[in-house]
Amino acid sequence: MPQHILIVEDDRVTRMRLAGYLRSLGYQVTEAGDAAAMQEVIDTDPPELLLLDIGLEGKDGLTITREQRAHSRVGIILLTSRDDQIDRIVGLEMGADDYVTKPFDRRELAARIKNLLARIADIGRSAPTLDAVDEFGPWHFDRIRRRLVSAARIETLSAQEFDLLDTLTRNPGITFGRSRLSEIIGRGEMRPGDRSIDVLVGRLRRKIEADPANPDWILTRAGEGYCFAAAPSA
Repeated sequence: MPQHILIVEDDRVTRMRLAGYLRSLGYQVTEAGDAAAMQEVIDTDPPELLLLDIGLEGKDGLTITREQRAHSRVGIILLTSRDDQIDRIVGLEMGADDYVTKPFDRRELAARIKNLLARIADIGRSAPTLDAVDEFGPWHFDRIRRRLVSAARIETLSAQEFDLLDTLTRNPGITFGRSRLSEIIGRGEMRPGDRSIDVLVGRLRRKIEADPANPDWILTRAGEGYCFAAAPSA
């Protein structure tokens, strides 16, 4: 069955042209002009991916992203004609998987869609391995609710924080390079000087480590990347 993409864009011409192009690539495509129409589609035929215009009238794309991430793992690519980098950063912080700036190259967008849908499918097929770490230090990793729970507090995780920690804890002791982690969390190929993975690891360390500067769990392998500390033998 074709993967379902929902385009949420209030410019009718842009929406129709993009929908026609994606249908020609074999996707099932549904169109919505605003948040209310989007929700009707989600309620009846949930998509694997939202192509979401940030600048929607009424409820905008950033608000929709935040709301969807509260209860859904649907893929989200933000579409924006704005030059303000803050909007894009806020969108990613709220849990969007990627963004493209209008006018965009259709082939580049198609590649980003293909990569994100493949990652979503891989996550859906994956199951905890025998070595997966769910308990470490004071923490229980609640993968269903995407949060960390201890006796003292609960730490919620953004979509990218969850994907990164999920990958590392399913493979304790295995080192992942920054480029590979960037692909796993849906950021795609890293650009020169890109420190997004380091920033993401720093955020996670501040949530889970007793001393983020001297981590016990998410370890740096100089010149290689990051790994999760192997669980001690029982």
